[in-house]
Amino acid sequence: MEDIKQLIKEVLEKGYLMSLATVDDGGVWVSDVIFVHDDDLNMYWMSKLHRRHSLAILKNNKVAATITVTLGPKEDELGIQLEGIAEKIEGARYDLAKKHFVKRLNPEPKETDDVLDGGSWYVLKPAKIELIHKKLFGFNKQTLTF
Repeated sequence: MEDIKQLIKEVLEKGYLMSLATVDDGGVWVSDVIFVHDDDLNMYWMSKLHRRHSLAILKNNKVAATITVTLGPKEDELGIQLEGIAEKIEGARYDLAKKHFVKRLNPEPKETDDVLDGGSWYVLKPAKIELIHKKLFGFNKQTLTF
C-alpha cells in the first residue's frame, strides 16, 4: 500500500483546492478550501468561524472531500475522494501557516503576524481515501483505509 500512499501524496502536492462537503440543518454543503497536508495525509485549512462549513463541523464532524488535479479533457484523470472526521484546532500553528502562505505564493508569516485574522485552523483526518489515477489503474479506484 505504500505505493498508493505515495501516489496520494503526489496528488496532495499537485492539488491546490479541496472541495469539502459538510452537512448542517440546511442540508449538504460544499466549500472549496485551500489546503496543506502532513505526512499522515491529514489535510489542514484556515477558515472564518462564521462560514457555513465551519459551523457545520462543530455540529457534525463527518465530512467528505475531493481534490482534483486534472484540468481538462486531454489530461490524465488524477485526483482523490475521501471521507473522515474534521475538527477545529486551536492556535496560530505557524508551522501550518508557513506552508499555507507559501502555497498561496505569499511571503512566510512571522510569529508575530495574526495569520488567522479572526479564523481558525481545521483538520480533516481521513478514514478512507480513494485514488483516481486513470493512467495507472484505468477506472479502478485504489483505496487506502486508516
